[in-house]
Amino acid sequence: MKRTLVLAAALASGIALSAAAQTLPAPSAAPEPAGPAKIAVIAFQAAVAKTNEGQHDFAVLKTKYAPQEEQLKKLSDEIDAQSKQLQAQSDKLSDAELASRSQSIEDKKKQLQRGSEDAQSAVNNEMQEIYNRVAAKVYDVMVAYVRQQGYTLVLDVSAQENPVLYANDSTNITQAVIDAYNTKSGVSAPPPDAPAAPAPKPAARPASTH
Repeated sequence: MKRTLVLAAALASGIALSAAAQTLPAPSAAPEPAGPAKIAVIAFQAAVAKTNEGQHDFAVLKTKYAPQEEQLKKLSDEIDAQSKQLQAQSDKLSDAELASRSQSIEDKKKQLQRGSEDAQSAVNNEMQEIYNRVAAKVYDVMVAYVRQQGYTLVLDVSAQENPVLYANDSTNITQAVIDAYNTKSGVSAPPPDAPAAPAPKPAARPASTH
């Protein structure tokens, strides 16, 4: 039976991109613009993951754990091959040999499970650290951008229980914030063939550093 390696799944899906549960704070006191409210929307988690810095750091993380992922895959394939072989030869083996091979397979399954859980935990922790670090800086850039543009309210369309049912494309500042952050960070864009950043999952926003 083929197994989905949790390490690969974590890196592919961005399972660890949920930040610590915090509410998005209001920016520090600033003069209220005159006139009607000007509202913008942003996919905040996507903005963090799609910055040049975010893409670079997640790609480095994927490369770091590639050897461990390969080892887990090799062990998983070995278990599958031995299980099929045992099933095909079970009627030809003595009870002692059958028990010995079955126990060997069970031991390897436990080894795979422990290795996968340890790898998932390590990847999750490092992805969380990357997300939190980049998100805090992206948030600061977003606040500066919305103040400059005169927005009075920003809604996160990637948040859980998202209340936004419709928004005109002209109100979406996600790409603008990404561009502003890339300019400020000075991190070069990844090459075209670089692994894509993990797809972000709904998460709370970071606390402001103001």
